[in-house]
Amino acid sequence: MLGLACPGLAMCAEVSMAFGEKIPPFCFPETDSGIELEILREALAFRGHTLKPKYYPFARIPTAFKMGSVDAAMTDLGEDMGKAFYGDPAVFYDNVFITLASRNISIRTPADLRGLTVIAFVGALKRYPAWLNQVKKDGHYFEQNNQSLQVMTLDAGHYDVALSDKNIYKYFSLLLKGSRNFHDKPVTLHNFVKMNPMDYRPVFREQGVRDDFNAGLKQLKSSGRFNAIYKKYLGDQRD
Repeated sequence: MLGLACPGLAMCAEVSMAFGEKIPPFCFPETDSGIELEILREALAFRGHTLKPKYYPFARIPTAFKMGSVDAAMTDLGEDMGKAFYGDPAVFYDNVFITLASRNISIRTPADLRGLTVIAFVGALKRYPAWLNQVKKDGHYFEQNNQSLQVMTLDAGHYDVALSDKNIYKYFSLLLKGSRNFHDKPVTLHNFVKMNPMDYRPVFREQGVRDDFNAGLKQLKSSGRFNAIYKKYLGDQRD
């Protein structure tokens, strides 16, 4: 909802935004924190906007935006969002295929997935149809909103391959250490596509708010604050 005039291109606004409910370390709904939330909140605040996060199962994020339930969304999940304005990439998801090292599986082409069961995050099929369509047709493809279950079921040998962001998989592996049914077996990461930051861009209903967000994001990066947020959660640096 728009309010007082801001120094940017839009009026100061409380911006309701759809986020996924189970994607640590990027979003922690219980504390309204995480890499993605902090970056988006601070970028919007640069020109006076206030972020109001709303949490949905990952697959419902585009629906919430298209139905008008929110002013913005963390991503479009590959769907057509109609009249919308895309912001610059705020976070980077580096998706890889993950297998147990003991299996000695090699994944270099889509054909290498034939006969293997794959568990992936919601929306992966739309992102990578060339790799996953045949697996789906063969009845070997499954999507899971709770990504901790990806880690647990791969570790237990219930699936041959997990498709996940490196940092999300790492986070849940660390979180599950010491759990009764989790053994933290060594894994192999298979890079299969070049990371495209444009796959994960925030979507806004108002062009002015989008422009103000972009300005705030640019300031976060130039000031070093962007890297500091990543380092706070993962201990590594980002460009």
